[in-house]
Amino acid sequence: MNRRTTSALLALAAVPALLTGCGLGTGDTAEGGAAGAGAKAGSALAAVDTLTVKGRAPKTGYDRGRFGSAWADTDSNGCPTRDDILKRDLTDVTYQRSRQDGECRVASGRLAPDPYTGRDVTFRRGRSQVDIDHLVALSDAWQKGAARWAPGKRIAFANDPLNLVAVDAGPNRSKGDGDTATWLPPNKGYRCTYVAGQVAVKKKYGVWVTAAERDAMKKVLSTCPAENLPTGTAPTTAPPRFHAR
Repeated sequence: MNRRTTSALLALAAVPALLTGCGLGTGDTAEGGAAGAGAKAGSALAAVDTLTVKGRAPKTGYDRGRFGSAWADTDSNGCPTRDDILKRDLTDVTYQRSRQDGECRVASGRLAPDPYTGRDVTFRRGRSQVDIDHLVALSDAWQKGAARWAPGKRIAFANDPLNLVAVDAGPNRSKGDGDTATWLPPNKGYRCTYVAGQVAVKKKYGVWVTAAERDAMKKVLSTCPAENLPTGTAPTTAPPRFHAR
């Protein structure tokens, strides 16, 4: 085979790739599509495009009590939700023992490290620097669909472990009801996990996002396109014995 024939065959072999757009830098993939380059089925990045995009509704009528009493035992394991999350996220946990509580009321432990700052934080009951944060703030959810939910769904949302994480109180209180477009954890190494969690919660409960929020989610998750979408088994309706205002 001479040099001219070899060059012609190589050119023909490249034609299918050009026709399918491979290597053209379009940013689309067979699995990810509009979600961005490298997005795969089951990833948090791919899931962003399944969220409804709408404007933020007014905060009118919002009250914490609309989501039930704080830390209701919706999974009926005998422990308040706050203690369940402390047990899950802390190390070196000790308990306030009594015949009623058993290993339920967390007395102390260590957040090592705090996901929002990357620093270790000590938990002591009654003088704690550890908060339980709602990844998707209750007020944010209220303005993006929760105002129309049945009370049982709001109670489930407020106590779903998928939406809860133990964190340093300082950055958590600076977050307020911010969404991805307005607040991210100072610890850049945790941002993909944080945003993936928000996407998972909003997808599970049908909470919508603003256009700016969607774009911010994609910006973060495009740096980690293989980040899995978290899953949770908690039901989206609390048992009927729980009530909200």
